[in-house]
Amino acid sequence: MNSLQHQIIIPSAKQTMRSSNVFLAIAAGFSSTAAFAPVLGSRGAVKTKTLWSAAASGPRRNIQTTCQLQSVSSTKSSTSLRAAMPSLSTHCDDDLPLARDAMKFIDNSPDPFHVVQTAVEQLEEVGFVEWKGDEEIEIGGKYYFTRNKSTLVAFSIGENYKPGKGFKIIGSHTDSPNLKVKPYSKRTTAKNGGASGAIQLGVECYGGGLWHTWFDRDLGISGRVFVNDEETGTIRQKMIKIDRPILRIPNLAIHLQTAKEREAFAVNKEDDLSPILAMAVKDSLTGGSTDDDSTKDEWQKKQEPLLVQMLAAELGVETEDILDFELNLFDVQTASLGGLHSEFVHSARLDNLASCFLSLRGLIDHVKGGGVQNDEDISMIAMFDHEEVGSSSATGAGSPIIGEAVKRINHALGVRNALMAGADSPILYDRAIQRSLVLSVDQAHAVHPNYASKHEKNHGPVMNGGMVIKRNANQRYATNGVTGLIIRQLAKNAGLPPIQEFVVRNDCGCGST
Repeated sequence: MNSLQHQIIIPSAKQTMRSSNVFLAIAAGFSSTAAFAPVLGSRGAVKTKTLWSAAASGPRRNIQTTCQLQSVSSTKSSTSLRAAMPSLSTHCDDDLPLARDAMKFIDNSPDPFHVVQTAVEQLEEVGFVEWKGDEEIEIGGKYYFTRNKSTLVAFSIGENYKPGKGFKIIGSHTDSPNLKVKPYSKRTTAKNGGASGAIQLGVECYGGGLWHTWFDRDLGISGRVFVNDEETGTIRQKMIKIDRPILRIPNLAIHLQTAKEREAFAVNKEDDLSPILAMAVKDSLTGGSTDDDSTKDEWQKKQEPLLVQMLAAELGVETEDILDFELNLFDVQTASLGGLHSEFVHSARLDNLASCFLSLRGLIDHVKGGGVQNDEDISMIAMFDHEEVGSSSATGAGSPIIGEAVKRINHALGVRNALMAGADSPILYDRAIQRSLVLSVDQAHAVHPNYASKHEKNHGPVMNGGMVIKRNANQRYATNGVTGLIIRQLAKNAGLPPIQEFVVRNDCGCGST
């Protein structure tokens, strides 16, 4: 996600749940980008280069039909025009239960740690259990595991599974561009906040954001805090989500800028994006300092005291028990329905929490709807961290997480049942890989009505027009005829609108899968 706020069309539950073919079809109904990838690379890691890539601009139930304005002559009175309009609070609300569920999921997930926590809670409600990797697993079972509490893998094993059968995997990512609190959070070192009297936090830009959209927002803070537990002698990780407007990055007043400066609005990421936490009121009034370093270790001396005090108060711990944290800022404005017919969801972090939500919903509905009983394969979702910065971290899609998971699961099931198939474990593993696919689901850009020229004129995704397969002759998107056809058939079987095609302009840069 480049800008802080995006808008997206979300399909109705009836449309996205129409197909009982495979749980992958559930995710096919959302506004997102999808890509097939080989499960393993040459060294056992997931390949970041995929076989094909597709993006959807948001198929949904035909709300234009159920909520469309009636044709009214321009000569009719305003009273007649109002009478011709539908009741927006009835028709559209009935058609958008999935949208409201998505909004709740996004609001509860301001950072990767909360994304995983929210997903785990929903998985456990339908019987998924945590898998440590060394316990036995059973055919028909439902399992999940996490890495760093920011990456999640969950899977169900079909009751008709036999050794050598494949994996159906939907991949997404839990992270979005944002401002993260620096390891040393204290930015204001001068007494009383310096000339401005403001206490600020040091923040670092994460990912490629449109940083000007962060100005004049009501910002909260979330993430995880490492706390010393003296009773048990251990260090605990505690989640924190402060959804009050405690931080703000104010714009410079118009009278202090030249016309040229206003026109350019160039953002210096180091100097201009430091949020204000508070005013140094107490120091200003008393001439004293609330920052007593005498009892602090070197790490705490580098932290903004007010931040640490706030974290301690929220978590119910002592300030000296806070040992470290990973925190990011987020817009506290919650997701909302927008548009005349409530056809949009306005929200931050749609890239890529929209895909996380739909892949999670797809797997859960696959289980609740009896799909496991008829499944011959292993249905899996993977929500990776650090996509916005290249996916090459220990918890990113380029890590060995999926490769190792596939190998361990196949081994746990295959060794026990190898005699049934008349083959040894390595051969069964090779068969499973050949029969597996990964559907990498991300967001895509529909044609912006004010910047339509940014799209190739014959390959511009249209909002509400259905999924989009991305293609690039230089293999930035490695779609080929076979993989594109697979997705078109999936969409057709799920009753979704015809697939759209996306090709970047020859004079524009291209993304990658």
